[in-house]
Amino acid sequence: MYALKNKVQLIGNLGNAPEVKTFESGKKKASFRMATTEVYRNAKGEKVKETTWHNLIMWGKLAEIAEKHLTAGKEVAIEGKLVNRSYDDKDGNKKYITEIQVNELLLLGVKTTEA
Repeated sequence: MYALKNKVQLIGNLGNAPEVKTFESGKKKASFRMATTEVYRNAKGEKVKETTWHNLIMWGKLAEIAEKHLTAGKEVAIEGKLVNRSYDDKDGNKKYITEIQVNELLLLGVKTTEA
């Protein structure tokens, strides 16, 4: 059960192509947003569609794969962990961010073949 303490698994669609940064060391970081959508019926029997947006980051080889293969709208399955960080904005206010640090990626959807 120890491995389940901070584990996130999601299937969803990318909201944007990954933004990839290469650091002086050569290490890459990819950042992007992913949407997950749930559909259910409320107490009145009406169909409700609820979308949640998640901030994702990938490092190293996964960032390179993301840079080459991920585009807006692409369906993916990810596994990772929640990470929290903070920074000071341009006005000196402290901002807090929760992200999912991805350690596994599975490309989903239909494969396209070139004609």
